[in-house]
Amino acid sequence: MEIQENKSTLKVIQRDSLKIRKIWKTALVLLLITLGEFILAFTMERGILLYTIYMLLTFWKGRYIIMEFMHLKDEVKVLIFSIIGPLIFLIWLAAVLILEGRDMFLDRWMY
Repeated sequence: MEIQENKSTLKVIQRDSLKIRKIWKTALVLLLITLGEFILAFTMERGILLYTIYMLLTFWKGRYIIMEFMHLKDEVKVLIFSIIGPLIFLIWLAAVLILEGRDMFLDRWMY
């Protein structure tokens, strides 16, 4: 039998320390926002202030995830607005439907 030579074409790519640093920075930012939400949830009294802060932190975290993991930070503004615009409309639609549903319930059962 003949001995076969190893003819692998696999190339090893060197570590990119800038990409690794960016991944750790992203993880740290998301961890800090989540810790802030967690601390606020257990230390503040329930009320409109807590809910507003909690929603703002959640939206900020969602925006950061979209910008980092969908790589939208480096894209043109039109593409960003084509994704964020419908999202804002859907949030507005949900809020209006909730408010209208509440008003219809109050009108039907309270009067």
